[in-house]
Amino acid sequence: MKKFEIVCLKCGAVQPQAYTPFCEKCNYLTEINYDLSAVRLSASTNPFSRFFELLPVKERTLLPAEYDYTPTVHAKSLGKILGTPELYLKNETVHATGTTKYRMAAVALAYLFESGVRHFCTSSTGNSSTAYATLIKNIPDLRMSLFTGSDFRSRVNYADTEQIDHYILKGGTFVEAFDCASVFAAEHAYTSERGFFNVGRREGLKLAFFEATDQIDQDIDWYVQGVSSAMGVYGTYKGAKELRQLGKINRVPRLLCAQQETCSPMVDAWLADSEKIRPEHIVANPVGIAKAILRGNPSRVYPYMREIVKESRGGFAKVSDRRIRQARQLVLDHEGIDICFSAATAVAGLIKMRDEGFVPAHDTILINLTGSDRPQGLVPRQVIFLEKTSDRWVRSAKQEL
Repeated sequence: MKKFEIVCLKCGAVQPQAYTPFCEKCNYLTEINYDLSAVRLSASTNPFSRFFELLPVKERTLLPAEYDYTPTVHAKSLGKILGTPELYLKNETVHATGTTKYRMAAVALAYLFESGVRHFCTSSTGNSSTAYATLIKNIPDLRMSLFTGSDFRSRVNYADTEQIDHYILKGGTFVEAFDCASVFAAEHAYTSERGFFNVGRREGLKLAFFEATDQIDQDIDWYVQGVSSAMGVYGTYKGAKELRQLGKINRVPRLLCAQQETCSPMVDAWLADSEKIRPEHIVANPVGIAKAILRGNPSRVYPYMREIVKESRGGFAKVSDRRIRQARQLVLDHEGIDICFSAATAVAGLIKMRDEGFVPAHDTILINLTGSDRPQGLVPRQVIFLEKTSDRWVRSAKQEL
């Protein structure tokens, strides 16, 4: 049996094996600690098998039995244009749901189930919920109540299933959907899944970096990603430390997080050298072309991200719609990969920071191309519409299709 503990990153208290996103003593972030002396990586090309002993799942059968690495492309043509000869692109568009969140969902669902969860509540701008909805059928005894802002309904793509209750908030934002999911969970004694704070999510998202270390011959100096809550970046940094302790890599990468100018609360707080998201950084009604990363109020997440970005000697960058569109076209023209605007935000962020001299030309750079534009023909019809009253969301009298 593999050995891991759930511990508090602040006070060090060991937590129960039940689902515990926050420390029961001090309410700080919890994390998974593995007995690295006992970890052995397998010789499999299935990432869930190769890195199984670095995942918080005890039963292998809960994870995909047949799955391959996604490509890591040495982007020589694009790198020549950008003046970065050691530029690599992790092509996550090839996942079954077109997004890096597929791995996240596979690990997080198994982790929730093994932690005793049987019904959880969550929210999403589309990628996470689509991945959850696609994979939840593999665990028939697990149910999900999903909350989605109306602007994101078309981005949630799955076939109707009795395992999912889907609530659409008319005119609601992602943050309102997140809060509504928490209230609903408390009222019905379900588990509030908590997004970034579900350690299973962060552990699943480190797999993209793990794969890349097998696919790139030298150490990776920079890890670049477009972010909303940045749980993928957080998971990557933690995973890189694990690989360094195991002697698989010699150093952890510097982190570069990119956001779009129309919704950049983390970048604005970073540029103001603020330890937290202040009221002036919050975007109440976020808009932008990179819809997957439209999170206007990451107040609880940002302090954790600021800490690791500073520790890595990395940074945050915000980019315009024009730069994002240009970056998307550059990747398509030079590397033949059709990415979404959220992935293009990462590319645009790197270009900006290269132009400013922050990223050295000959460093080895890995950009996580987190996804593509998913065909949106498959939209669930078994949904429940909610309307906002003065103090809460209630079932709408008009349940339109």
